[in-house]
Amino acid sequence: MPVDLPLEPGHALTAGQDGGAIVRRSVLPGGVRVLTESMPGLRSATIGAWVGVGSRDERDGHHGSTHFLEHLLFKGTERRTAMDIAEAFDAVGGEANAATGKEHTCYYARVLDADLPMAVDVIADMVTSARLDAGELEIERGVILEELAMNDDDPSDVAHEAFATAVLGDHPLGRPIGGTPDTIRAVPRDAVWDHYREHYTPSSLVITAAGGVDHGVLCDQVTGALEVGGWSLGPGAAPAARRIADAPWVPGAGTELVVHRATEQANVIVGGVGLTATDERRYAMSVLGAVLGGGMSSRLFQEIRERRGLAYAVYSFSSGHADTGLFGLYAGCTPDKVEEVERLMIEQAERLAGEPITGAELDRSIGQLSGSLVLGMEDTGSRMNRLGKAELVQGELVSVTEALERIRSVTAAEVTDLAAELLARPRSVVRVGPFGRGAGAS
Repeated sequence: MPVDLPLEPGHALTAGQDGGAIVRRSVLPGGVRVLTESMPGLRSATIGAWVGVGSRDERDGHHGSTHFLEHLLFKGTERRTAMDIAEAFDAVGGEANAATGKEHTCYYARVLDADLPMAVDVIADMVTSARLDAGELEIERGVILEELAMNDDDPSDVAHEAFATAVLGDHPLGRPIGGTPDTIRAVPRDAVWDHYREHYTPSSLVITAAGGVDHGVLCDQVTGALEVGGWSLGPGAAPAARRIADAPWVPGAGTELVVHRATEQANVIVGGVGLTATDERRYAMSVLGAVLGGGMSSRLFQEIRERRGLAYAVYSFSSGHADTGLFGLYAGCTPDKVEEVERLMIEQAERLAGEPITGAELDRSIGQLSGSLVLGMEDTGSRMNRLGKAELVQGELVSVTEALERIRSVTAAEVTDLAAELLARPRSVVRVGPFGRGAGAS
């Protein structure tokens, strides 16, 4: 059975996992949550500091602040310069980085188990005591603009960003995670500082670690490092509530969006709203995606690439958030083949919704997903991420064995029913390529 992760002050649990691993969880004073997965025989560990804030949480005037903080927390604290932070990890052969999402941000490091105390101290210092120096902010503003320009040069990235905007529109999840050049140029230091002070709090912080880690020792190290950083960790405080949607959000209509790029190849995405991150049908969605566009044996790959030679890259994808999600079909093809490729993608999706998949397809897709799941859990970084998402998103910890059982329990009828539901929702189309700058183009 999945392990519930209640948001109660002082709550603690221990749960055995596959391969002799042990997961432990403690809610520390201040509402800080610490989850560890001790993996026998490993000499390394990956630790992450998660903050339950993402780009969707930015108020007007603060857009781009979340991405700015991902950069600025590495630029120095009251105790360390940016070089001190870099040298701390380089000196032990470790790696440190961060990732911004639409609903959370994570600062993480992979080090030898003996160097975990250093990693805790440095990351906690960054999270609690970032200086957000005005001069460094202006330098980093230029770096972020270069990062956005780099992404804008990748037509497939442009297509996926535009697809989220086309489907979700004015919903906060429709905004680009990294901000836009305009918002990055406009956001002032005070707005970034306010965003930091508002959201980087004990009750919003989740620490996860996997590998050669001792849970009790780590909890003591985290508590000490946060107190050194000046955070007040009062007893009895509860963690921040998880995002809960009363009902999934679905737009009223689909959108067609054309983005002009002087490229040799066009990028096209067809799709719409998918499932929320906690929808019980997410395992059926995984099987659906594998059958339709999840590998070389998938229907889209076989029909569009292998039989007709219309595209090199073609696949399906999905993502889930607290109150909505995305589901889409992507292909890259020559501009004069876009209409044919769109038609074929829609035909394959409609076929999936209209008739059951074969037993061979179901077995092959379940096998593909099962193998990918197990192989993906073979490193400490993946295990650390699993703990963070279980805590912040699902509110329960599902073991690898239980996840495999849920995948294997998916039926052909469930896949057909879900495909029919998705196809009945408003459909959006995004095209990126050398098309005219007519209505809807950018």
